[in-house]
Amino acid sequence: MKYLVRDKLLALGDDYWIEDERGRHAFLVDGKALRLRDTLELKDPDGRVLVTLRQKMFSLRDAMTIERDDRPLATVRRKRLSLLRNHFRVTLADGTGLDVSGRILDREFTVEYEDELLAHISRQWFHVRDTYAVNVVREDADPALLIAVAVCVIRMAEREREGD
Repeated sequence: MKYLVRDKLLALGDDYWIEDERGRHAFLVDGKALRLRDTLELKDPDGRVLVTLRQKMFSLRDAMTIERDDRPLATVRRKRLSLLRNHFRVTLADGTGLDVSGRILDREFTVEYEDELLAHISRQWFHVRDTYAVNVVREDADPALLIAVAVCVIRMAEREREGD
């Protein structure tokens, strides 16, 4: 299933709908303004919070956490000791991990679990400016988590670029 995401969701304080490939509202992104750290909530169409994304405070390396029901679900960090600049590691609460690699700033990258493709993020499916898709390949994958991972790595890569 493909989900349409516009880059404007990256602005804090903005609310934005993510649509499925049929044009239906799938997730609401609620940007929390006036917070000490970056915070976004991904909600279902009925307004229930599915996951919360937060910039990790006081971390030696840039990191973001993804929480579900106020408990850590995943931590996203740039992968250490990687020759690829666009390589992130997502450590799940159960200790397993996801690998994110590709051209993050170009919105052309993949999310894999043990070398199996879970999602492909790409602009190639849309001709609308500042729009990309999160194509969740596996039916048993968690779309909210994969969208949250995509948003986190894009935010982190853009912050790093601005700091250069």
